[in-house]
Amino acid sequence: MALKRDRISIEVIGPETGGNDPARADAAIRSLARLIGRQIAREQFGRKMALERKAQKKRPAGEDA
Repeated sequence: MALKRDRISIEVIGPETGGNDPARADAAIRSLARLIGRQIAREQFGRKMALERKAQKKRPAGEDA
């Protein structure tokens, strides 16, 4: 079964809309930071796996680590 992810909606809140809710701003910043952190982790993991695959291809066929 596929994991269903919640969608994050982003609203632009300007000074004219009266959006001075610090708790809401903090929650939005934390959500954005979490998304950025996950993306960075995925990219680092992808690079690591690519290096490991490259190292596996260079090894002779009968050699195990």
